[in-house]
Amino acid sequence: MYSQHSIGVVIPAYNEEGLIEDTLTSIPSYVDKVYVVDDASTDGTAQKILSMNGAGRFVYLHHEENRGVGAAIATGYKKALQDGVDVVAVMAGDNQMDPRYLPHLLDPIVWKKADYTKGNRLVHTTLRKGMPAWRAFGNSLLTYLTKMSCGYYDMIDPQNGYTAISRQTLSRLDLDDIYPRYGYLNDMLAKMNVLGANIMDVIIPARYGKEKSKIRYGFYIMKVSWLLLKTFIWRLWMKYFVLNFHPLIIFYITGFFLALTGMISMVYAVWQKLVVPGSEFFIHGILSLMLFMIGMQFVLFGILFDIQNRQQTSAYHIIQRMK
Repeated sequence: MYSQHSIGVVIPAYNEEGLIEDTLTSIPSYVDKVYVVDDASTDGTAQKILSMNGAGRFVYLHHEENRGVGAAIATGYKKALQDGVDVVAVMAGDNQMDPRYLPHLLDPIVWKKADYTKGNRLVHTTLRKGMPAWRAFGNSLLTYLTKMSCGYYDMIDPQNGYTAISRQTLSRLDLDDIYPRYGYLNDMLAKMNVLGANIMDVIIPARYGKEKSKIRYGFYIMKVSWLLLKTFIWRLWMKYFVLNFHPLIIFYITGFFLALTGMISMVYAVWQKLVVPGSEFFIHGILSLMLFMIGMQFVLFGILFDIQNRQQTSAYHIIQRMK
């Protein structure tokens, strides 16, 4: 128990026989349940988990085939909901998440200041000490793309998997619909935005040791970028058209259409100038540029309305929790 709240920790594990034991032994004593999800490991991870004696705290869950880290966490979430755990955190199986900072994630939820908390390693360079440069660049790029996709514009470091969520918020998520692999964090943020959940960044330094990242960042960034585009469209459709109409969706649609038309027109003008001798470029180019700029203004107005709507929703939910 922690501040009169039961605490669960979900640990996804795939081929972590070298680090899973250190991870499990470091879990604080106030954690009531530890849900270790073996995602069809091919090494000795399962044996290491089963050999641990956690005085009934350790719950071993197993996937017959590898389904991805998002699916493994969803499996742990489902079991935690069945057990009625009040707050559920997620820690990696490679001992990368420092358990000393777990209370920093739990406190805002226990004190009803947030529904979901997540670590933030990017707010200052000193917190990123030990983070590979390529990983830092990838995280920074995905942060800006995710801000727009999920609607949490004040959020940083969306790829940080050190998180905690309240049972009330978790029970409202369709866990079978969570993206199953890397990218599940971005997908969950968009879904929580539609639900009106309040999230909070918690400053936690990066910790890198003997673990090796399984993410191929070049491929990962391209794949998650496509996921972010889909979740952006889904979020706008659900939040501002299906559940409650807001004119910002018109600004977004009009803006993207005009900006894309301007870009295509500019490319055509350049091509025509290079291929067709004596063709007029100046007027065509200026009109294309103006079309693109007008479109971007519409998009910026859409973002502004999106931010304002998020701030109003956040303030409302904070007041409701305090009642």
